[in-house]
Amino acid sequence: MEESFPMNGGNCEYSYSRNSCRQKKAAERAKQYLLDGIVDHFDIEDTSSSQFTIADLGCSTGPNTFVSMENIIQGITQTYKIKGYSTLPEFQVYFNDHISNDFNTLFLNLPSNRNYFACGVPGTFHGRLFPRASLNFVYSAFAMQWLSKAPEELNDLNSEVCNRGRIHYANAPAEVCEAYATQYAADMASFLAARAEEVAPGGLMAFIIPGRPDGTLASEYSLGQVFHIVEFCLLDMANEGIVSKEKLDLFNLPLYSPSIEELKKLIEKNGKFSIAKLEAHEEDTKIPPSGYCRAGFESIVKKHFGSEIIEELFERYKRKHAEMYHIVAADFVSLSVFVLLKRHL
Repeated sequence: MEESFPMNGGNCEYSYSRNSCRQKKAAERAKQYLLDGIVDHFDIEDTSSSQFTIADLGCSTGPNTFVSMENIIQGITQTYKIKGYSTLPEFQVYFNDHISNDFNTLFLNLPSNRNYFACGVPGTFHGRLFPRASLNFVYSAFAMQWLSKAPEELNDLNSEVCNRGRIHYANAPAEVCEAYATQYAADMASFLAARAEEVAPGGLMAFIIPGRPDGTLASEYSLGQVFHIVEFCLLDMANEGIVSKEKLDLFNLPLYSPSIEELKKLIEKNGKFSIAKLEAHEEDTKIPPSGYCRAGFESIVKKHFGSEIIEELFERYKRKHAEMYHIVAADFVSLSVFVLLKRHL
């Protein structure tokens, strides 16, 4: 069953809208890849309608999605001008996220000077969301690393695959990493199958996702490295009897970072898209401050452990972040992978 763990809504101190500058910077770095990819691979002749439809999958609450939509429209407009067209299509943007996403905040913050019509589409992107061949461009930034659920094998306390004492596959046995990889492959197969139905022939799909270099072990190179302090705090709370040790053993973040080769194979297996562009950018990643971590993970922690531990957990996080940052949280290199796909005609 699909799980829903939205980013924190609103505009408060711990909201996603005020704690997503890292995602914004990575998307800004990928802007030129996006613009160049559109100019090089968008065929106006394949777009017969006077309407151009764009979907942002996993849009959250803004403001990053608004910047990305303007970038895409800029690239499409530039392509029309380069090819001598005097009339632009009307742009329709569909903002998608889970039904529990804070769409109120999203639409309250819509730019007043936008040059597109806006619509919200609630639902999981692991399944169908739109009519067949109705989309010209699909975009997703830092959303596709979220699995539909954590691997079910990890939920058996008597199983060798049970991920005891950890909240992710970072530094976990190979069996745990394989369970995550299998879940990711299944989710990507569903995602690509749905988009293959929805994207019009000749249409484009761009996404940015955290990844890892080919030839690296999943256990040593994952998003889990970023969340060590959360893990340490929960372990301390379990040892002190504040949270159940059994609940901790059954708590696993549904996140996965694929290798480049892994990603390519899943796209090729679908067979409906060609890879028009793939660029990997290395970035130094630091352990995030409390607000950033809370904005992204409060809902999943609250659902599993209960709301009563939230303040205690993130107060501990602040203290441990200050104490251990230079010891445990040394910088490590991560990959931000930009992929542009083209739907076969």
